[in-house]
Amino acid sequence: MRFDIITLFPELFTPLLTSGITRRAYNGGLVDVHLCNPRDHASGNYRRVDDRPFGGGPGMVMMAEPLAKSLSFIQAQRQTPAPVVLFSPLGRRLDHAMVTHWSQSQGAILLCGRYEGLDQRFIDAYVTDQISLGDFVLSGGEIAAMALLDAVARLQPGVLGDEQSHVQDSFNPALDGLLDCPHYTRPERWQGIDVPAELLSGHHLHIEKWRRDQRLVLTQKLRPELIAQARQSGLLTAADEAVLSSYNCGLTDPL
Repeated sequence: MRFDIITLFPELFTPLLTSGITRRAYNGGLVDVHLCNPRDHASGNYRRVDDRPFGGGPGMVMMAEPLAKSLSFIQAQRQTPAPVVLFSPLGRRLDHAMVTHWSQSQGAILLCGRYEGLDQRFIDAYVTDQISLGDFVLSGGEIAAMALLDAVARLQPGVLGDEQSHVQDSFNPALDGLLDCPHYTRPERWQGIDVPAELLSGHHLHIEKWRRDQRLVLTQKLRPELIAQARQSGLLTAADEAVLSSYNCGLTDPL
């Protein structure tokens, strides 16, 4: 898959593409990333990409023409049409389902806005999707683009050391969309706190039940709407409901 990124700050992506486990996806071509700076497609001696907003007000607005030329340049290289994704507070919030969708796609053109935003005429003409990280505002779309790329990269086969690693992630359908359970490693006792006995038992069924119970209780405590979704989808068993009932009665609490 190929992702083209339109950004005024391509240097911000260097650490993402060269560090950590996910670099395997980029180095191996599983996720092909190309960077495009709109300044390279702007006219005039100053390569201007922004101007004052009509109607007045603070800040600057990214101009449509340099963005359109950048897009034309990318589309000529790709040769086949690709979705144009703008990172914006107006977009749908990024979640696991969306990441899974993009991880199984042919990629997209990711547009990182800056300043007060983009000329609306460009958005209306070219943008096909808008994505938000949440109800807050960043200085630009680069961090959001990195979040999407990282999440997509780690779902590619061979990127993680253990193929089962992402299956146990929070929100994964394999875990019925629940939050992940707590994890522990050596030593068995640290600052007077022991690892839960179930994890030391060597009994796989007991371990899996403990993990399932912890996922249920943590999700009910921190993200009860996910429990409601799992219940509505018929993913919770009678045993699950008994655990949740005990928690709601104050008999169970996550470690």
